[in-house]
Amino acid sequence: MKKILRKLRSRMALNIIGAFVLVLLIFGIAVSTIGYLSFTGAFKNEYATSTYHMADTASVLVKGDHIDDYLEGKESEEYSQTAKNLDLYCKRMSVSLIYVIKVDTSDYGRFVSVFNSVNNDVDNSAYTPWELGHKRDTTNDEYREKYEALYHKEADFETIYRINTTDGQHPHITTMVPVKNSAGDVVSILCMQRPIREIRTVTRAFLIRIALFTLIAAVLISVTIAIYIRKQVVKPIRKVSNEATRFAQENSKGEPLGEISKFDEVLNLSTSIEKMEADMVSYVDNLTALTAEKERIGTELSLATKIQASMLPHDFPPFPDRTKFDIYASMTPAKEVGGDFYDFFMIDDDHLGIVIADVSGKGIPAALFMMISKVILQNFAMMGMNAAQTLTRMNEAICDHNQEEMFVTVWMGILELSSGKLTAANAGHEYPALRRANGRFELFKDKHGFVIGGMDGVRYKEYEITLDPGDKLFLYTDGVPEATNADKKLFTTDRMIDALNVDPDASPRQILDNVTNAVNDFVKDAEQFDDLTMLCLEYKERKDG
Repeated sequence: MKKILRKLRSRMALNIIGAFVLVLLIFGIAVSTIGYLSFTGAFKNEYATSTYHMADTASVLVKGDHIDDYLEGKESEEYSQTAKNLDLYCKRMSVSLIYVIKVDTSDYGRFVSVFNSVNNDVDNSAYTPWELGHKRDTTNDEYREKYEALYHKEADFETIYRINTTDGQHPHITTMVPVKNSAGDVVSILCMQRPIREIRTVTRAFLIRIALFTLIAAVLISVTIAIYIRKQVVKPIRKVSNEATRFAQENSKGEPLGEISKFDEVLNLSTSIEKMEADMVSYVDNLTALTAEKERIGTELSLATKIQASMLPHDFPPFPDRTKFDIYASMTPAKEVGGDFYDFFMIDDDHLGIVIADVSGKGIPAALFMMISKVILQNFAMMGMNAAQTLTRMNEAICDHNQEEMFVTVWMGILELSSGKLTAANAGHEYPALRRANGRFELFKDKHGFVIGGMDGVRYKEYEITLDPGDKLFLYTDGVPEATNADKKLFTTDRMIDALNVDPDASPRQILDNVTNAVNDFVKDAEQFDDLTMLCLEYKERKDG
């Protein structure tokens, strides 16, 4: 039996017929769903409209001017007569409940009962009438919103449906209408609950008819299609399939298939099989070579990523024994490897070098240029040069061997830890952001020199900033303000400053996390086109003299 079933499942005709049946079933489900939704919507609208008119009529029986008097025990004779009228109306209209409530308009979260008519016979319910003055919390936010809309005269009536109930109640509709005083102000709400159990009976019959129609149509269409497909499609395709199977086993060209079908598609398929037999061996060889080359490139890129990451400081805190500053940095490349880099290093016991740079271009060329630039810059800085001299010598060295005409923007600073004096130079890089103690981050618009590698003979100038304890310096590449979302909008420097000031007192690491989260929330799933590199320094201590 298992072999027979497996053979049947492998039959093309059965699979095609199964597909048609599946389409019919999906069509039937779609028709049923659309019909059900349309029918239910029309049914609910009809009930909502008719119940509104019933509730509106009932509201005429209630004198809005005397609501407060009723609650205070006044107008007792009139109250009793109104209650009797509502009870009689509840039974005549075959509704489960008619109740009038005065809602606490401070938050619409509570109400007090004024009238409460119960007709449990209409739906075999078990409701207990509320006494005059019975207080109760509003059922949920849906009721609260509808109460508020009625009191604000935003709607003539409001309706709540409970078709699939889970609290033991039967399906019902509750329609609410305002009760107004003689001045036209809403003083209470009349609610009418009406059973709608028949909606399930009617919709069940509707769905059964659709299901039967779909089943009969599926059987008739399947038989017709089976006969036609077997003769015009299945047999010719089986012949093509057998030839393909033979070729896969023997790897040799067979006899021409000839005119096996009147359909062009099947003839084209047989022609393709014959061509495939001639090209397959060569294709497999080429595919094998291409796969090996792709794996080799992937391995090399992975290794390049690890090499580049290892060249950047990545252990934090980098100087555990030094308490005068806290520093944190990160670099997220747009591709496997990137052209941005950051660096920080102790030049001597009292001077910390800080660098952030952005190489032109992307990918492996930018990564190679980045590593060369980093090594050259650090070598000159460790020779005791100031920031301007370091960038000047770096520019000379790169311009001497820059046949590809690449360039790099660089911001470099040297912090004297004992005094807080920071000397810095900017070679075409982004403005840094500076935050004074107990203040907010703001852009520090320093003077820019020309980019490194762009022109020989450039001389760079430096400037000084004195950092006080608690001051923070934030450096970044253009990948941060130029991060782009799916609508081609930029993150911008303003959004970056806002992200920095979300928690300016946070640690450098948390500040970078805040900016990263802001960028990710803005960009979402859009592809990253530029490297994302940031560095934050907090100066903690200064000893003058």
